[in-house]
Amino acid sequence: MNATDPSAGTPAPMPPQRTHPGAWLWLSVAVVALDQATKFLVTRFLELYERVEVLPVLNFTQLHNTGAAFSLLAGADGWQRWFFIGLAVTVSTALIVWLWRLPRGGKLLPVALALILGGAIGNLIDRALHGYVIDFIHVHWGDAFFPAFNIADSAITIGAALLILDALRDRGVAKS
Repeated sequence: MNATDPSAGTPAPMPPQRTHPGAWLWLSVAVVALDQATKFLVTRFLELYERVEVLPVLNFTQLHNTGAAFSLLAGADGWQRWFFIGLAVTVSTALIVWLWRLPRGGKLLPVALALILGGAIGNLIDRALHGYVIDFIHVHWGDAFFPAFNIADSAITIGAALLILDALRDRGVAKS
């Protein structure tokens, strides 16, 4: 069919092009690149446990985490490395499949999944290469220090928050 309406002599409007959710994979690649670049810089310019004050409540400190979030299982005897590598590969594969199967046009859910995927792969690279994850962002209030984290952890956290927001938004739409 011709895009021009012969009776009016003007082109008919084209339907808007909707982006495939897989197009958001660039965001995952950007997260991995930024995560690995910052970890590279930290390992080149800071010794292990060396602390550099960035702000009165923020330090950069090179730390190695053999466990999961909040150093869960960090004291285990080494099996956790392979467990977390397997878990990260499984989760990353599931996220790619989920992202690829999403309908075209959405933004919030694909961004959330792409951020989580980039963070998972960033930390997976560390575990595979070093046997631990390099953390360096260390927030504190006085002498109370929060667990250290990195760019990958930040992307996972933001992605998870967006995932919850998307679920709540969809639930609100379904109720109305």
